[in-house]
Amino acid sequence: MAQILIIDDDDQLRLMLRKTLERSGYEVVEAPNGKEGIKRFREMPCDLVITDLIMPEKEGLETISELKEDFPDIKVIAISGGGRVGPNDYLHLAKMLGAAQTLTKPIEREKLLNAVEELLR
Repeated sequence: MAQILIIDDDDQLRLMLRKTLERSGYEVVEAPNGKEGIKRFREMPCDLVITDLIMPEKEGLETISELKEDFPDIKVIAISGGGRVGPNDYLHLAKMLGAAQTLTKPIEREKLLNAVEELLR
């Protein structure tokens, strides 16, 4: 069973992602921010990381950059609802830093599962 780490400061979104992924047979680990997410990944590496980009403590771009530096083969899906400049700018940067897939909030269940399945093949 593939293990997925979800990093997002929105408790409701993390819960929704967790339920969606667990119903599809994945094991899920959660973290409320990038700092905690990196700590959890180091303790127990996962097959895939799904991370928000705008968070307190350590935002998603920093998180992706640090994870890719230490674990070059890590598979990452970046998610964002925007912020001041809109989600596309942040998601473009996330791709440049090594995110394999990007999704815009609100996240559609089918798009999420398709992205996860594609990366875990």
